[in-house]
Amino acid sequence: MTDNPDESYSGDDRRQGERIEINREFACIDEYIAEYVTSISQSGVFIRSKNPLPVGTKVNLEFSVILDDIETVEGEGEVVRVETAQDQKGMGVAFTRLTAESKELIDRILNER
Repeated sequence: MTDNPDESYSGDDRRQGERIEINREFACIDEYIAEYVTSISQSGVFIRSKNPLPVGTKVNLEFSVILDDIETVEGEGEVVRVETAQDQKGMGVAFTRLTAESKELIDRILNER
């Protein structure tokens, strides 16, 4: 994993769909975790990361979402933007493939909030 400031993205907002904050519980232990998802939409997620991957990197996704129970989203994605500001450090990942269960879970999350 590399942090490449030349690939930082902060101006033009290309996100599609409503974005919902999730996993706020992790914020208080941020310094102890390498990566966690902070927001989700129909098209992708933002992953807080101390070492974001470069734009264009293909990733396998498996992450937890804290609802009434802990749920898991699984699939594949591609890094589409990188934030390098210390308080926002991480990467935007667009979904390229999700399991059927994960699609249903994301729909449920967005419809409930």
